Amino acid sequence: MNTGLKFCFIPCCPLILESRPELFSGSRTHSSDRTMDLGLAEDHFSRPVGSFVASDIEQLKMAIEECKKLILELPEHSERQKDTVVKLIHLRLKLQELKDPEEDEPNLRILLEHRFSKEKSKSVKQTCDKCSTIIWGLIQTWYTCTGCYYRCHSKCMNLITKPCVRSKVSHQSEYELSICPEIGLDRQDYRCAECRTPISLRGVPSEARQCDYTGQYYCSTCHWNDTAIIPARVIHNWEFEPRKVCRSSLRYLALMMSRPVLKLKEINPLLFNFVEELVEIRKLRQDILLMKPYFITCKEAMEARLLLQLQDRQHFVENDDMYSLQDLIDISSGRLSCSLTEIHTTFAKHIKLDCERCQAKGFVCELCKEGDILFPFDSHTSVCHDCSAVFHRDCYYDNSTTCPRCARMTERKQDEVSDVKDA
Repeated sequence: MNTGLKFCFIPCCPLILESRPELFSGSRTHSSDRTMDLGLAEDHFSRPVGSFVASDIEQLKMAIEECKKLILELPEHSERQKDTVVKLIHLRLKLQELKDPEEDEPNLRILLEHRFSKEKSKSVKQTCDKCSTIIWGLIQTWYTCTGCYYRCHSKCMNLITKPCVRSKVSHQSEYELSICPEIGLDRQDYRCAECRTPISLRGVPSEARQCDYTGQYYCSTCHWNDTAIIPARVIHNWEFEPRKVCRSSLRYLALMMSRPVLKLKEINPLLFNFVEELVEIRKLRQDILLMKPYFITCKEAMEARLLLQLQDRQHFVENDDMYSLQDLIDISSGRLSCSLTEIHTTFAKHIKLDCERCQAKGFVCELCKEGDILFPFDSHTSVCHDCSAVFHRDCYYDNSTTCPRCARMTERKQDEVSDVKDA
């Protein structure tokens, strides 16, 4: 993915040129070149000097219209369409900024995919992420990125070189799963991995600080000795001790914390053999997935919005194998087991006791034809993988014949085939 900023705003222009070459064909005047520069210049998101002429705004409006047409033409839900929507938003924000050239400090500024919002607080003391000095809100103008919460002075904005971390999270939601993958200072040319400032382990000219997440070394401006839980250490070692990370890694890990991107049974399936809590949570999640069909066909459950009890962990009602880092942290602390057990109890109570419609969808063991009504999430039951019929576990495994329901279905299909042949 291209995270460069040189075509962030008329970044839609390359797309327009690709699908609509006739739009910019023919002779090009000096004014046309100047318009194209608006999208290609490195600092085109900075505050313009002087007033923009009407043609600049008109060309921006034209690019917005062409970008809107292109969105409709591209395949729905495709990556190119999503990228073009993002670029359309950037173009509109830029147009909003250009329409008010008299304002000394705009309330909203776009730079390297950061969406900076002007802060109005005058009393809160913050630290600038660029220059590492204190922001005095009473006498200084400062901005915060609404995406990754990067803070900086207004005067430091044109010096920013790091793109917004949220764009990386949106397009590449995955963790580094190697534990502290160090490559060495020599591979970095003895320079900070982010700002390229000369660094060394001796602290001359600047101290080299290692980020435990990326394994790379950073200067003291880009690495403030913040700490965070490292996903690779959790997955491979079940270790939750916070480690020192650079500023960009800290923001990235914070934004990724609740994203279910970890498929444990593929990354480290042996973890379930050594962490009993994971086995318990997996069983609870499997039961909830078996309960879900009851709720989506039950009017009372829909009115009570029972499934919204898991709205903070939406992936729990979609699959049973994806985990977020926050899930693993809560499993380790015991919080998730308590909350999920309570939700499981509430769901089971609705199906088995409170709702007659859901009770009517229970099963009778066709092997012994005895006992209470069975449900697929009961602990003493087994479910046929082919037809989803439910039986007592002991009956199912003691039965040497095929599933009675599967046998009936097979016989019915054979009868239908025979009837068609006879006809």
